[in-house]
Amino acid sequence: MNNLSEYRSELDALHFSPDEIDAIARRAAEGAAQAKKPRRFPRAVLIAAALTAALAVGAGAAGVLPSPAEVFSPIFGGSAAQTEIIDKIGYPVGAGDSDNGITITADAVMGDAYNAAVVFTFRTDDGSPILPDGISAESLLVRGGGASANILGGSHGSAWFVDEVPGDDAVQMVQTISADRSLIGATADAEFDGLYRWDDSAGEAVALAEGSWSFRFTLGYEDTSVTLGGGETFTQDGMTFTIDAITLSPVAFKVDYTVASEVVWSDSGSGQQSDADRLQMQRYLENVEILLTKTDGTVMDLSLAGGSISPEDGVTVCSKSNVFSQILPMEELAGISVGGVYFPVPQA
Repeated sequence: MNNLSEYRSELDALHFSPDEIDAIARRAAEGAAQAKKPRRFPRAVLIAAALTAALAVGAGAAGVLPSPAEVFSPIFGGSAAQTEIIDKIGYPVGAGDSDNGITITADAVMGDAYNAAVVFTFRTDDGSPILPDGISAESLLVRGGGASANILGGSHGSAWFVDEVPGDDAVQMVQTISADRSLIGATADAEFDGLYRWDDSAGEAVALAEGSWSFRFTLGYEDTSVTLGGGETFTQDGMTFTIDAITLSPVAFKVDYTVASEVVWSDSGSGQQSDADRLQMQRYLENVEILLTKTDGTVMDLSLAGGSISPEDGVTVCSKSNVFSQILPMEELAGISVGGVYFPVPQA
């Protein structure tokens, strides 16, 4: 990797060292040669992995907690309609941990049945600027994995940094989590191991702050999603797809479908995705077009969302889901299509 975009794309969903990522890839390849298991494909890394961690409970942040609208509006949109939705479905958190002069706090969480977004704040304890002059939040990286939901099932997601007030003592990290089981009420374990920035000239990550932070919080919020579809079919790439369910909310979406053909993986054991497996991933996951149409005629292409592929007794059960980059009020959504099958969004 020789530039920031390549490095960030590799770590979009899994925030680990290169050695850790290599180890994960090897374990995923070894596991695939055993009993049939779901393969999950985050948007960037496209590696199947099951990760667990035993983390300590961190100290809660002192003082008055900011409202969800204060936390999410600068990132996911601050119109009156968006703010109203955020305040309805979002919940403040306030859990955090301190080490080596920096406190990391989970400020608020929002989501729906299968997707969640969390905003963390990294703040210096002495009030000094957290970013050196000339360093942008977009170049920041963190190791340790962020928040991991304790659920029976797979998950994927992404994370990025923003600097809401340049030059102050804090930066924010936004993390999204999408899962194939309900996230509401799940306990999230958060772990961070050092704060880094990507140095383009050196071609490597450079430490900004060392430390280890871990704490636990609940993914609690109100689910306002609607469920569409059930049994509709379409054909492509010589296969028949059955739409099992579509879950849509102002925050995110999830599409579940079954392919009437069992995926066969090459399982080369190299730890790298083979050309044959890449083709299978395209046929069963990437090539399934998902388009969201707004009432103003705008069409959003959601086809590159992450998801999972699971072979089961002659068929393949698949799921694609993602958190939107902005709040989308339901009254502004006209319909969603999967594989060319269109579903109007019911309006209250």
